[in-house]
Amino acid sequence: MTDLSPEQLAERLFGSLLGTIDVLSVYLGDRLGWYRSLVDDGPASAPTLAERTGTDARYAREWLEQQAVTGYLTVEQDGGPDERMFSIPPATAEVMTDTASVNHLAPFARMFAATGPTLPQLVEAYRTGGGVSWEQLGADARESQADGNRPWFDSRLAPALADVPRVHEVLSRPGATVLDVGAGGGWSTIALARAYPEADVSGIDIDRPSVELARANAAAAGVAVDFRHGDAAGLAPGSYDVAFAFECVHDMPAPVEVLSAVRRALAPGGCLVVMDEAVAETFAPDGDELERLMYGFSLLICLPDGLSRRPSAGTGTVMRPAVLKAYASEAGFTDMEVLPIEDFGFWRFYLLT
Repeated sequence: MTDLSPEQLAERLFGSLLGTIDVLSVYLGDRLGWYRSLVDDGPASAPTLAERTGTDARYAREWLEQQAVTGYLTVEQDGGPDERMFSIPPATAEVMTDTASVNHLAPFARMFAATGPTLPQLVEAYRTGGGVSWEQLGADARESQADGNRPWFDSRLAPALADVPRVHEVLSRPGATVLDVGAGGGWSTIALARAYPEADVSGIDIDRPSVELARANAAAAGVAVDFRHGDAAGLAPGSYDVAFAFECVHDMPAPVEVLSAVRRALAPGGCLVVMDEAVAETFAPDGDELERLMYGFSLLICLPDGLSRRPSAGTGTVMRPAVLKAYASEAGFTDMEVLPIEDFGFWRFYLLT
């Protein structure tokens, strides 16, 4: 990549600009309910879509035309600006609205859109070494992570864990105590409770709005799970047979302290399963698309959040296996292995014992 000509690099950046426009237009369609209306209520003209969703017809027209130009929507019937009828193809409907599909990527547009209002604070943090917290990013980021990860937890978590005998056997034991650390919006906890109904599953998170969101999600799903607001330091020693930390260790300002608290909270013979980003083993230039994506999350969201509280390990999204192993060892875990769970989104699973 380093031997690109200025023209080639400009062409690549131009493509990125188009991608940015697409992401932000997806954010608008997602948040304003325009994709959902086209799926649930059928094709629409701009005035019709605006009436259905309580939005402005002129803005709806511009968005519909842009979505058709970029190839996300189809023009069913042409005519004047307010007579054109637009429909949503099945692929677009799935990616933008199907919360059960692992192709449901629309929520991630919210994550990057959430950084917009905080860009001035982010620039200042980069100058001074400060941070931008999860609280500052707000509901868009919080709901984005929960909704983006949900399809994987709902459809893939139970089969994945069933293929790991040591973990599956513990979870299947009647009365097994299970902890989800950093539960966020709660979909991982809910999935565990559904897959192992005889286990006693609970979740904990330091972000109060996330706990409230998790409780609402559990109630809507009809699953009884105990979600608590707090940090791992308050966990009772020897209370859990197995613990999970889904995509949160890299965000922690004090990962060693949290992992130490979780280790103390495990009963003898207990274990901790960590799910985190499946980044490369070592840094190298010209990385693949996953590396590029994870550095994007790290630059704009995870590293600034981690550095918003001091002291901080400053891990960032790109937490390579050796870094986690060092944290685990310092926290008192004696072994870490990569679990044989493949084709699970952006993530890798580790077992700490």
